[in-house]
Amino acid sequence: MQDTFKHQGLRKKLVDTIGKKGIKQQKVLAAIGKIPRHLFMDNAFIGFAYEDNAFPIGAGQTISQPFTVAAQTELLDVKPHDKILEIGTGSGYQAAVLVAMEAIVYSIERQKELFQKTKEFLPKIGYNCKFFYGDGYKGLPTLAPFDKIIITCGTPEIPTTLINQLKIGGKLVAPVGIGEIQEMQLLEKISEKENKVTTHGKFSFVPMLSNKN
Repeated sequence: MQDTFKHQGLRKKLVDTIGKKGIKQQKVLAAIGKIPRHLFMDNAFIGFAYEDNAFPIGAGQTISQPFTVAAQTELLDVKPHDKILEIGTGSGYQAAVLVAMEAIVYSIERQKELFQKTKEFLPKIGYNCKFFYGDGYKGLPTLAPFDKIIITCGTPEIPTTLINQLKIGGKLVAPVGIGEIQEMQLLEKISEKENKVTTHGKFSFVPMLSNKN
């Protein structure tokens, strides 16, 4: 699991690219610049690891485009020690970005193959979070409330079950819509009865699936 000067140089170029595309938070750019994305990729795609594109990771899932990861993370406005629930562990790359920003991450994955692979892999490269195999729609009610929630798959609407697990004053980021293109939404929980929702551009995610295998 090498991280060479070449990889580091390619990451710097990637950070420059996503910065030019509009990512402003330096702590987000620093996390992207730190994490060896090539280690998250299947061998066939390692040569493309620092291009700003999504790639397959197996089980019908993808590792998200770095700009997309950065955009969602910036919207979350991550603070050190934030307790964050991630819906859709996938490759673990988004979780690693959050951990690099000193968040405490709880991540759910419904694909057994990916859950087992990422649970073993992520700690090996120094990124520790709490992994759960289960249905993302249900969240983790016994561990709620969370400061922030991030959904890394397309959902027809933001599940009420997850809003209920968000602290008052907390933020939830999710790509919302049916089909291949979704609208990124930021939900801010004002009170138990009031939420503020804003939209932040179009993105493409694999769909959120319920019921674990």
